[in-house]
Amino acid sequence: PRQVPPQAWYMQPVVSILIGGILPFGAVFVELFFILSSIWLQQVYYIFGFLFVVFVILVLTCAEITIVMCYFQLCSEDYHWWWRSFLTSGSCSLYLFLYAIFYNVTKLELSRFVSMMLFFGYMFIASVVFFVVTGTIGFVSCLLFVRKIYSSVHVD
Repeated sequence: PRQVPPQAWYMQPVVSILIGGILPFGAVFVELFFILSSIWLQQVYYIFGFLFVVFVILVLTCAEITIVMCYFQLCSEDYHWWWRSFLTSGSCSLYLFLYAIFYNVTKLELSRFVSMMLFFGYMFIASVVFFVVTGTIGFVSCLLFVRKIYSSVHVD
């Protein structure tokens, strides 16, 4: 295989993956507060229509940010886009778990070890599910994008 030329610092895998997760998380973090409050503080959640709109915004944001990062990666002649596309949009689950830690410190008054383990166990499972869902959205959108742009290239 062809060697990948040296990349700029912002196109390094770790940096681009962490940058790619900020925008999708920013699209959902306000709604996340209400969801966590309804689960852990026994408050009633009744805005399911708005939750659906936020989910659609999350899907679109994950797809768009992954396509943009994949385009930058392909423009800099780095063809290893498969796993990076999955990790780019999936990295917003890291921010979800960090927000869960922040929510635990600021809103919850958990004093027992078992309660904290239960909270962090459930939030870890939710973060893993969120990682798989958003990563799949990013990968599928990037796969469709790459197939579309390379379908118009004709080799003579």
